[in-house]
Amino acid sequence: MRKRPSEDHLYESGEDYLEAILILKQKSGTVRPIDIARRFGYSRPSVSRAVAALRADGLLRPDTGNDLELTEKGLRLAQKVYERHCFFTQRLTEAGVDPKTAEQDACRIEHAISDESFEKLKSSFSE
Repeated sequence: MRKRPSEDHLYESGEDYLEAILILKQKSGTVRPIDIARRFGYSRPSVSRAVAALRADGLLRPDTGNDLELTEKGLRLAQKVYERHCFFTQRLTEAGVDPKTAEQDACRIEHAISDESFEKLKSSFSE
């Protein structure tokens, strides 16, 4: 796994987990490890390892039973990734990219772009 160049040094897959937890939480109110496994098609042991790592990094609350709860830091990171994802998906779709391709490309771009570049792009579209 490649680390993103940010102050948090979170793996791309970790960002994907946080984003998925945020989205699933908004849709159904609760998120369990099995929900993540189904969303990504991962095995339960893989999800368990990732959840343990996110908890160790202080991004998921400890001892929440089977429910996954983002900490304040985890929520901030999840929202940041999701904002980028939505921004790039929308821009690519507006440029005429097929929505499925735009979604896939946005997922890759959201991890690679620096905070500075994203903020500059975002502000250029809001002017």
